[in-house]
Amino acid sequence: MNRATIPADENDARYRAQIAYLFDRSPFYRERLRAAGFAGPEAVGGLDAITALPFTEKDDLRRSRTPENAIGAHLATPLSEVVRIYSTSGTTGTPSYIPLTKPDLANWITISSRSYGASGLAAGESIISTYNAGPFAAGAALDAFTALGLCHIPIGSGNTERLMTAVDLLRPDIIALTPSYALHLLEWAAARGIDTAASSVHRLMVAGEPGGGEPALRARLQEGWGAQVTEAMGIGDIAVSLWGECGHRQGMHFSGGGIIHFELIDPATGAPVPLEDGAEGELVYTHLNHRAAPLLRFRSRDHVRVFTAPCPCGRPSPRIRCLGRTDDMLIVRGVNLYPSALREVIGGFTPAVSGVISIRPQAKGPKQAPPLPVVVELAEGADAPAGLAEAIARKVRETLVATVGIRLVPAGSLPRTDYKSKLVDWSEAREEGRPQ
Repeated sequence: MNRATIPADENDARYRAQIAYLFDRSPFYRERLRAAGFAGPEAVGGLDAITALPFTEKDDLRRSRTPENAIGAHLATPLSEVVRIYSTSGTTGTPSYIPLTKPDLANWITISSRSYGASGLAAGESIISTYNAGPFAAGAALDAFTALGLCHIPIGSGNTERLMTAVDLLRPDIIALTPSYALHLLEWAAARGIDTAASSVHRLMVAGEPGGGEPALRARLQEGWGAQVTEAMGIGDIAVSLWGECGHRQGMHFSGGGIIHFELIDPATGAPVPLEDGAEGELVYTHLNHRAAPLLRFRSRDHVRVFTAPCPCGRPSPRIRCLGRTDDMLIVRGVNLYPSALREVIGGFTPAVSGVISIRPQAKGPKQAPPLPVVVELAEGADAPAGLAEAIARKVRETLVATVGIRLVPAGSLPRTDYKSKLVDWSEAREEGRPQ
């Protein structure tokens, strides 16, 4: 049985038990829920009343940390029961730590196994992984490969030549990596006369950033590698690889049934958005069966489109396509603009462009005056056709209703990465309110 879909009454029972656990074991949520008017678990009720509860923000968790408790007040179990502690990258300050008990880790592996298993891989196939096993939470997904019966070849990030040597000598069936790195490998191989389409790789499993679902980027990866691309998505604070795409590639299936509950909200108002086919909003997550540091109504900042129409694969779970992150969103004269959506439109101009872009805001903060400067890299060996920059700006205006200024640069001018790409470069931005 595919346990990615769990009966509603079973989810409700797990939720009620989780709420009771929070009141008993989590100082953070006991105080928050009582402050919100809920004296005890009975007052909270079931999943049908979850929208009455307060959201949890990442900053809420950060503020609860102390020198004595580096994880935070949401830690709900003794550290003696914790078997693994992951961390975030800490790019905005001190890293956040994510503890897991043995049952928590088993749940994460179950979710990742469902997610990656949906892609159609088969036991006995071999897979190269480029995600480092630690300290970051993505490493937990690697345990799923063993559970799925794959021959796992962990290479990690930071050594492209070693990775491509393994592709040549070990002839893997699958590579797991970010879409940015998959694109970089194509360029690296082409510069050395290596035909990636002739390699043994027939499946790319991409995750870690938006982009794997962008039609132009996906088409380029599939053509360059001669491989099928499927996408996965998760969030370290909740569970990695929560969503996974099947071979029909009509969105990523929810893979956390019975372990995680998700909602869709309007990111501006916080109001619930019904889970209907084509609905858009921000994902909010709640643990249903978690011990170490459970989270309740955690705002992911992932803005998605939901698909509920039946999938030909037969899986009944809802599917999503990630449109971007609400905390990466720019506002150009009142128009919401996601960097990944901008890259998708510009990617439609291949083969004239490489698909690599850099957005250069002129002011700190989300609000930007038009035209928003965007650097677009030309494809290798390509000369800019007359009017290309104007054509790209016009297409962006037609598609995204945002005004941009396009500057074309030669191939190889923008940085590459073996992990997540940074689409926005703030180095030229001035403080809001200050003149240039």
